[in-house]
Amino acid sequence: MRKFAQRSERVKSVDLHPSEPWILASLYSGTVCIWNYQTQTMVKSFEVTELPVRSAKFIPRKQWIVAGADDMFIHVYNYSTMDKIKVLEAHNDYIRCVAVHPTLPYVLSSSDDMLTKLWDWEKGWVCTQVFEGHSHYVMQVTFNPKDTNTFASASLDHTIKIWNLGSPDPNFTLEAHQKGVNCVDYFTGGDKPYLITGSDDSTAKVCQAS
Repeated sequence: MRKFAQRSERVKSVDLHPSEPWILASLYSGTVCIWNYQTQTMVKSFEVTELPVRSAKFIPRKQWIVAGADDMFIHVYNYSTMDKIKVLEAHNDYIRCVAVHPTLPYVLSSSDDMLTKLWDWEKGWVCTQVFEGHSHYVMQVTFNPKDTNTFASASLDHTIKIWNLGSPDPNFTLEAHQKGVNCVDYFTGGDKPYLITGSDDSTAKVCQAS
């Protein structure tokens, strides 16, 4: 067991680097940190904003990190040079989650403005699509690792929605919980597509995704 300490009110998200022994942590204090879990030392620290950073992810093929914060902006940094790559005003309310497409130059962001947006960094970080359909905060989005043209979104409107890139309407909606859904992820083992969800109704559920 290894413990990492950083002065902050709260850690809002963590992400693992696929090849380096690094953990990316986004903090309520507005800072994003990279920790080496082998040496138990901090590698880098980025002061992103004075407001909470609720989600941050590695983009290893670009040597970037992307972060979404309560300032309603998406922030992109090069984690090798510490250079700021891009700052863009992305939503009209707090950004809850960012998700990186595994192969294409896409980032999804979800927000308390009830929208999910798709950004293309090869087109200058232009917003290429808006996904509208939830009636409350969109807490998390995640790409389907077996079909990266689709993704799932979890919302405080009690539902999980499955979407296709290129289509403005959800494929279908799962009404799996009695209260808000905070998190969703795909189960990658086996042949059938399953979703794992967590909710304010004090349950975690496994749902078939199609």
